[in-house]
Amino acid sequence: MKKSRYTETQIIKILTEHENGRKLGDLCREYGISQATFYNWKSKYGGMDANQLKRVKELESKLAQYKKMYAELAHDNYILKDVIEKSFKAC
Repeated sequence: MKKSRYTETQIIKILTEHENGRKLGDLCREYGISQATFYNWKSKYGGMDANQLKRVKELESKLAQYKKMYAELAHDNYILKDVIEKSFKAC
């Protein structure tokens, strides 16, 4: 995926400028973005401020950590069940 040349806080600043009354065409020309890009940003970041964005990033990283922990535990559980099943068949 292509890395944006704007950080998320810069994107929120651009969206806030539009909410405060600046025209979309002027913003797009000034920042060198297309209207489609603006509307994509608006659907993703609309209504957020910098603090909310920081909180969302923290929650996403925590969720990724929990998903990794679950995957490891599920794998361990599968292995243990397989070992127990084989030990009963051997008896």
